[in-house]
Amino acid sequence: MRFKRPEVASLDQVRISRVKDVAVIEYVEPGFWTTHFRIGPAVHEMTDEEILDLFNEHVEATQRLRAEYKHVAIEIPPGSPQIEHRDRSNQWTPRGGVLRCVVDDGGPNNEPIIHIDDRELSWTEFGRLLTTYAGWGMRIIFVPDDETHIVPRIEVREPREGER
Repeated sequence: MRFKRPEVASLDQVRISRVKDVAVIEYVEPGFWTTHFRIGPAVHEMTDEEILDLFNEHVEATQRLRAEYKHVAIEIPPGSPQIEHRDRSNQWTPRGGVLRCVVDDGGPNNEPIIHIDDRELSWTEFGRLLTTYAGWGMRIIFVPDDETHIVPRIEVREPREGER
């Protein structure tokens, strides 16, 4: 289940607890993210209502920023590496917001192999790479393997019989 983002709430819609310098805000209604809202030592002197007022201001500011945000996906030019290995997390990460790759079969237990640049990533490695964007959406556009650098024309419609 995908959790909903926090919303402006009233005191009867949340439970607030304190752990060290953090207010833990849990929605009574299931399906919402629990938020660990870092306030600092003052959290222990604040009432639940004061914490919630501060949190609601934060939620409203976040909603305004999301409404104003215009996303530009960065595509790494052909010939430059699209992914890099992070030793600290021992995983591959994208360098931009677009990945050109080719899906192949033949992995263990018939799992796919994902080719990015000159790298072969297992299904597990590719999945870990995708977690870099956890919480984001993703569109996958399938193109011929020699046209991964070309943005195709897209039609929004139901496919005809035999078409995909």
